Amino acid sequence: MTMSTDAKSGEAGLTRGVGLTGVVMFGAGTAIGVSIFSVLQPAAQVAGSGLLVAIALGIVPMLLFATVYAWLASALPVSGASYEWPRRFLGPYAGFSIAWLRIISNVGATVVLARVLVNYLGMAVSLPATPVVAAAITLVFALNYVGVTVAARVQTVLMLLLIAVLAIIVATGAPRASATTIGPLFASGWPAILAALPLLISLFLGIESAVEIGDEVRDPQRTIPRGIALAILLTASVYGAVAATALGLVGAPALAASKAPLLTAAEVPLGALALPLVVGAATVSILKTMNATALVFSRSLFAMARRAALPPALAAIHPRFGTPHRAILLGYACAMTGLLMPDSLVFLLLAVNLPTMLKYIACSLCAIRVARGAQGIAAGAWLRIAPRTMVAVGWCAVAAAAVIVVAGVEADWRPYALVAGWLVVGTLFYLGYARRAAA
Repeated sequence: MTMSTDAKSGEAGLTRGVGLTGVVMFGAGTAIGVSIFSVLQPAAQVAGSGLLVAIALGIVPMLLFATVYAWLASALPVSGASYEWPRRFLGPYAGFSIAWLRIISNVGATVVLARVLVNYLGMAVSLPATPVVAAAITLVFALNYVGVTVAARVQTVLMLLLIAVLAIIVATGAPRASATTIGPLFASGWPAILAALPLLISLFLGIESAVEIGDEVRDPQRTIPRGIALAILLTASVYGAVAATALGLVGAPALAASKAPLLTAAEVPLGALALPLVVGAATVSILKTMNATALVFSRSLFAMARRAALPPALAAIHPRFGTPHRAILLGYACAMTGLLMPDSLVFLLLAVNLPTMLKYIACSLCAIRVARGAQGIAAGAWLRIAPRTMVAVGWCAVAAAAVIVVAGVEADWRPYALVAGWLVVGTLFYLGYARRAAA
C-alpha cells in the first residue's frame, strides 16, 4: 500500500483508510469479543442471576462514556485521543499518567485473551499453549504493521463470523430457555450485583476505540460519532440476547462452575455440534479482539512518542505502509512479556478495567473543560450537544466511573495495588525523562 498526499492525515502522515463500517467494527468488535466467552463465569460466581441486572447497569455508564468520546471526537479527532485530550486539557502529567496506566491495561487484556484462547482450543485439540498464543499475538501485530486498512478489513470479516455463531446459539437456545432456570435476579443482593459490575463493564469496553485512530479515519468528525452510536446498538443487542439465553438454559450455578460457560450453555440446544461451533467462535473472537487491542495499544504509544513522553523515535511512520511501525513493535514486545502475568480472570479483568475507568474519568473531565469553552473547540463539534448538557453528561460519567472503581475492591484488591505500583514507576519515569524531554 502506498500513500498519496490525499491519503495522509496532515501532521503525522498516517493513512486515512477507515470508513464507517471500520469504525463500527473496531468499536463493536472490541466490545463483542472474548468477554462474552469468559466473564459470565466469574460474574455468576459473584452475583448469580443478578449478573443480568449488572449487565443492564453496565450499559448506563457506557452510554455516558460513549457520549463523551463521540462528542470530543466530533470536535477534535486525533490518533491516541485518550492521551492527547488529557495532555491538552488537564496537563502533561495527566495525559502521561493515563497513557502509562493503559500500558498495563492493554498488557492485561492480552493476557486474558491468551488464557481464554488456550482454554477453548484445549477442548478441541491438544496444542502447545505458549507457541499458539505467541503465534496469535504475532499475527495481529503483523496485520497492524502492514496497514490499518488491512486490519480493518480483517476485523470486519471476523466480526461477521462471530455474530453469525452467536445468532445460531441464541436462535436454537432461546426456545428452550426458562425464566425458572434463570431464577430470582436479586437473590444475591445489591452488594453482590454492584461487585459484579466492574467485571461486566468489560463487556462494553472498547466501544469508543475508534477515537484512538482519529488521524486514520475518513471524515472523522462525522464518521466516529456515527460509528460509536451504531456500535452501542449492536453490542447491547448481542449481549442482552446471549446472556439471557445462557442463563435461561443452564442457570447461574452451572455458569459459575464452568471454565467455558458459553459452551456449557450451547451444549443444551446444540449437543455435540456446540464444541466445534463455540471453539471456532471463541478463536475468531479472540483474534478479533486482539487485533483491535493491538491497534489501540500501538496508537497510544505513538501519541506519547509524538509528544516526547516516550522516545521520539517511536513516532516514526513507515514509508510504505503509513503505520507507526516502531510503536507497533514496542506494543508487540510488551504484549509478549504480559504472558507472565497470573491467570486469575477476576484479577486480570480488574487490572484491565481499573486503568480504563481512570481513562474515562480523565476524558470526561476533558469534555467538561471543552464544553465550558476551552480554546473555543466546542463550536466546531459536528455532534451538536448543548454545553450545559455536555457538562452534566461529563460529571455523570465521572461519577459512574468512580462508583465502578470503588465497587471492584470487594472482588479483589490486588489489581489496585498493581496499578498503584505501576503508576509510581511511571511517575518516576516522567520526572526523570518525559517531563524534560517534552520541555
